[in-house]
Amino acid sequence: MTVTVRFAPSPTGFIHIGNIRPALFNWLFALKTGGTFILRFDDTDLERSKEEYAKAIEHDLAWLGVHPHRIDKQSERFALYDEAADVLRKAGLLYPCYETADELERRRSRARALGRPPVYDRAALKLTDEEKARFEGEGRKPHWRFLLPNHDGDPFTTRRTDVSWTDMCRGSQTIDLASLSDPVLIREDGTYLYTLPSIVDDIDMGVTHVIRGEDHVANTGVQISIFKALGAEPPVFAHHNLLTTRDGEGLSKRKGALSIGSLRDSGYEPMAVASLAVLTGSSQAVEAVPTMTELGTRFDLASISRSSAKFDPEDLNGLNAKLVHEMPFSQVQERLFSMGVNVAEPFWLTVRGNCSKVSDARTYWQVIHGPVSSAVAEEDREFLAAAVKLLPEGDITTETWGEWTSRLKAETGRKGKGLFMPLRKALTGMEHGPDMKDMLPLIGRQNIQARLP
Repeated sequence: MTVTVRFAPSPTGFIHIGNIRPALFNWLFALKTGGTFILRFDDTDLERSKEEYAKAIEHDLAWLGVHPHRIDKQSERFALYDEAADVLRKAGLLYPCYETADELERRRSRARALGRPPVYDRAALKLTDEEKARFEGEGRKPHWRFLLPNHDGDPFTTRRTDVSWTDMCRGSQTIDLASLSDPVLIREDGTYLYTLPSIVDDIDMGVTHVIRGEDHVANTGVQISIFKALGAEPPVFAHHNLLTTRDGEGLSKRKGALSIGSLRDSGYEPMAVASLAVLTGSSQAVEAVPTMTELGTRFDLASISRSSAKFDPEDLNGLNAKLVHEMPFSQVQERLFSMGVNVAEPFWLTVRGNCSKVSDARTYWQVIHGPVSSAVAEEDREFLAAAVKLLPEGDITTETWGEWTSRLKAETGRKGKGLFMPLRKALTGMEHGPDMKDMLPLIGRQNIQARLP
């Protein structure tokens, strides 16, 4: 079997780190199995869907290293959905309902008050042609429900009907269709809800595995029934846990700050974001993984926890720094140049260990080329004046710092922090930073002499 998976976002806004979790799961599953990854835009809501959001989602996926084998838009496939709806109507499995939202809510409230589950009573199936015509004459438009197969011929006498599947994340799962209302597939205005277009597309595109969030578990029994009603074999399902913050807050409330675009603009590395999104909430250690290929070797749907995947956005900082500290110059050269930092490899190898983000290198570029702002303590002036005189002659190399500080120690008697800190602050304007033995050759003799009083 050739594996085909899909990621089906709605282009009604920018995607955030929680949205990207199922996208990465599907992409990594396709990579591991040699399968096909489809990006399928759920843009049937023509009013809210925007091309700019679709383009932004494609850009965000590409930045993360996800490159779809195929891109489709549901807004271009309405004829297929209409055809499937006609099939269900002719089979008596899609029926019109005329209740208003208020009427349905009153029925649900009444059922709860009587201690019964608020399941739709299928009253619309009892409507006569005359009653339907009267509703139409009043200007009511029907919404359309799918008749669940939870009865033995009499839809008003339901029986327990278990739909079971083996979930690749959650193991054996069962949904009783008798506990559910017949789902609405088509709204009063004739537009489709998510369910039918998704199933029709999965069938038409040969989707073999549906990997998505656990918030869809309850829908799966219904969807399996619709697959079968359309004469198709349902795909394999995997429902993973959802990302939340450490206090359990849903990411949808914070998606602005955690949107992929904002994380990219803030200087985070794509693999830091991908590592956090994929490994959080699994039995794998959450650590920075440098490539998508390596992340794929660690990815395992069976390792996903059943409990919520809580993470701290601050974890990104540590993961990002770990990746930056190990980046070769070839990986960052063009990015540094685009920032106005035109440097050679020794500079990057010297400063990368002190950079949490690649953009931090600009700070050390400024330190090297100046000007540097540093307030010299009065008690250090005599010491720094001596340092000027004791600076070794010749080329400034990685050996110069050790030779220079040894001379100063012998001359002034200073040692430890009292020896090194005044020099670092005078030469870099900073109390911390890269090793001074490596920084000194980059700063150069002219700047060294100019920065000492």
